[in-house]
Amino acid sequence: MEQDYIKLIFGLKLKQIRTDKNLSLFGLSKLTGLSKSYLNEIEKGKKYPKPDKIAILSDRLDVPYDQLVSLKLDKNLAPVGEILQSKILKEIPFDLFGIKESNLIDIVANAPAKVNAFISTIIEIAKHYNFSRESFFLASVRSFQEANNNYFDDLEQKVLKFAKSYQVDLTQPVLSKDLEEILVEEYGYTINETELGKHEALDNLRSVFVPKTQTLLLASGVDEAQRAFIFAKEIAYHFLEITDRLFTFPWIKFDSFDQVLNNFYASYFAGALVLPKEELTLKLQDVFEKDTFDKTQFLKTMESFNASPESFYQRLTNVLPKAFNIKNLFFLRFTHKANSNKFYLKKELHLSHQHSPRANETNEHYCRRWASLKVLKDISKSKKTHEFDIQISNYVNDDMTYLVLSSATQDPFKPNQYRSITIGLLLNKQLERKLNFLNDKAIKTQDVGVTCERCAIKECKLREAPPIVLDKIEKNKKIEDIVSTLNNVFSKAL
Repeated sequence: MEQDYIKLIFGLKLKQIRTDKNLSLFGLSKLTGLSKSYLNEIEKGKKYPKPDKIAILSDRLDVPYDQLVSLKLDKNLAPVGEILQSKILKEIPFDLFGIKESNLIDIVANAPAKVNAFISTIIEIAKHYNFSRESFFLASVRSFQEANNNYFDDLEQKVLKFAKSYQVDLTQPVLSKDLEEILVEEYGYTINETELGKHEALDNLRSVFVPKTQTLLLASGVDEAQRAFIFAKEIAYHFLEITDRLFTFPWIKFDSFDQVLNNFYASYFAGALVLPKEELTLKLQDVFEKDTFDKTQFLKTMESFNASPESFYQRLTNVLPKAFNIKNLFFLRFTHKANSNKFYLKKELHLSHQHSPRANETNEHYCRRWASLKVLKDISKSKKTHEFDIQISNYVNDDMTYLVLSSATQDPFKPNQYRSITIGLLLNKQLERKLNFLNDKAIKTQDVGVTCERCAIKECKLREAPPIVLDKIEKNKKIEDIVSTLNNVFSKAL
């Protein structure tokens, strides 16, 4: 364990013992003969006393020496101790969020009881929602993206530097064969496209990288766009000089927060390579300048890049905030199995910090009026390879309206499984300035909720469950009003 944490745990114990004995720092100083400033430094975790000083504290406070130096905290501070002794504080790069680890230690030292209550609350919430270590790390990366409007200019510049160095023409679709050549010739890769298919348990994996032999095992079912993205991501690890990385796509497990963050960096680089910002911006500008929404032109724009619909929509979350100053947006990815009434929210990003939902584990029914779910139902019943829809979604509970674009495709690795990718843009003056087609009457407007259980829309034919959450809130409000009335009536009677 880090020496700083050992100091802090000793300081927390000393402060708790002193407080339990109703001693001030001044009183403890008089009792022990140790200076008040010295004791204050100990309690803040900045100094660790020498054995002779610990012996004095033990004797004057009537606490066994071994109990003082033990790293075990009593139950009131145990959660703080668990956090301090765990690897979590070591794994999260607080500097990304402008936070110094020393500041956290000061906060814990100055208000251990309140910090303990906060940590205990977080732990209880995590248990209630089955919030895993992986979920915590992924949420941290998502917060990092949101804090930076999901745009990272240093990575954008690295992509341009790579393209110039390796003579990759970003005005043309970036093909997998060209990226494969770079991997083989420059980085000594061997591409194996037969091995993964021999292992049924690995049917969800697109690729596995074996670093010892620089071998990339590739699933036989990946299409051209997926191949290009996988190769671009492998190039990113090398060009960005990332060594602490994940070796499977999609990931199975990770050992540290750095691996999660580096996976994001490599994915961002790959997306920026196959969907160059300048080219994408120019094509989006042509779509936005028209007075009506041209679905054909939008889909052609998507198809003009060697990228999947998911990569395209995710890239929009990078480009729109930077190139068009459209920052109030959200991104959602749902999965759905044919003939099922279940829809699972698997990925989300909220640059607006407002839009609902955030992924939850409450088993509530997401609004069936969403374009995200409609395209999934449509494609599961049709034989199309791509379903697209656009609508203006008016969130009646939140008093916010979004322009929503959504695409659904079949999962090539899972029969009868489908996924939808959605981006929503908050309707405001900025969006009106950038998108001329917002007044297009052909774009339908739909009142929507978040989940059926929380939806106030009356007589919804698509409702899957009664609004039990709203009913409970309304019932509590009625009780509150009656109690208030009774209080006023009987206060006057007195």
